[in-house]
Amino acid sequence: MIRMPAGFGTSGLGSEATLEYSDSDYRIIRQGTFVRCSVTGSPIPLDELRYWSAERQEAYASPEAILQRLRSESIAR
Repeated sequence: MIRMPAGFGTSGLGSEATLEYSDSDYRIIRQGTFVRCSVTGSPIPLDELRYWSAERQEAYASPEAILQRLRSESIAR
């Protein structure tokens, strides 16, 4: 897993938002224009955010990132 440092690749994106995720939607806790993928660390503009886990309160950049998270959890058990 490659995790990008905070601030990497965010020029022009604005500020990082804080969200509260539910099963079908999210609520903005702190205004911003993007969140970070919890697996890759890559920024995800809010208008492109499609994948998250309400249970884990995590955002994901892609379905592949979700699978990577699930695989890492199953290995840890």
